[in-house]
Amino acid sequence: MPCRGRLYKYGLLLQYKRMAARTQPTAQAAAPQLVDLRSVRAADLEDLLGEEIDTWRDSLHWDFAKSAELVERFVDLRALNGYALVENGETIGYSYFVYEDHKGLIGDVYVRRRSRRPGHEERLVQAVLDSMAMARVSRIEAQLMMASSLRDRAASLRPALSAFPRCFMLAETGDPYPAGRPRRRILIERWSENHHDAAAALIAEAYSGHVDSRINDQYRSTAGARKFLYNIVQYPGCGDFFRPASFSAFDLETGRLSGLSLASLVSPACGHITQVCVMPWMKGMGVGYELMRHSLNALAENRCRHTSLTVTACNHEAIRLYEQMNFRTVRRFNAYVWEA
Repeated sequence: MPCRGRLYKYGLLLQYKRMAARTQPTAQAAAPQLVDLRSVRAADLEDLLGEEIDTWRDSLHWDFAKSAELVERFVDLRALNGYALVENGETIGYSYFVYEDHKGLIGDVYVRRRSRRPGHEERLVQAVLDSMAMARVSRIEAQLMMASSLRDRAASLRPALSAFPRCFMLAETGDPYPAGRPRRRILIERWSENHHDAAAALIAEAYSGHVDSRINDQYRSTAGARKFLYNIVQYPGCGDFFRPASFSAFDLETGRLSGLSLASLVSPACGHITQVCVMPWMKGMGVGYELMRHSLNALAENRCRHTSLTVTACNHEAIRLYEQMNFRTVRRFNAYVWEA
């Protein structure tokens, strides 16, 4: 009997060890494999992108499906620079980047919710930075809406990225916004391609010395702002440009373009203010409110139930205006910049 007793205890010990092994992660568990995005297929990203589409829709009222389709298309063409994290044969995260003139742009970083661990987003971004370093770009820009865990780890990346906190704000459509009382005579017209060059000069002047010109270097010159406007109007990166809700303000005393508000549709029921700015000498005169009012009312007439915008967190004057117009911050994220 003593032999059987020892065997019984030994059996209990083995059973306990097996149960512990099933309930506790082992330190030797293999880390996800980092692979070149050009080595995966669009089908490998289907579940991952499906979750990202749901996340953008549920949290931001944003239809990410078109962007996901572009990612899948270029992945199948083996034409998208980036990386994927693969764990047990499943793609659990990805990042991609593009080159534009002298700089590199990180387009997106996303890791599945159930697979998020400290360092996963960091690995994806670091791999992108290493690739850009080999290409010897002089500047890197990124606005990573979904890279939540990276916010506290960007300083550990090489090269270290400067982080600029930003706010994603959302307003529900309600009654029309009442007319304000601008302290200068202005004329507000619908956006026209004829305003393009004047609008580029306006953006460069409005953002001179502004923190946003550190985040986006296209704001630093008329030529850069012209390219920025072209991208907004022609490409769906910030939704589909919506001309009926885009406006220009002219100062009746000088005849000069003094402000603009551009809008897009990011889903059938949600608009987005892609740009709003006024000349420095027109600030504080109610021009920004009038431009926003026109855009928001036009989006409401188009049956948009929500309107969103992004703003740099230290731009307190703009945030006060948006909060007065019933916008609230629903997500905080960082813009990242590295400059040689």
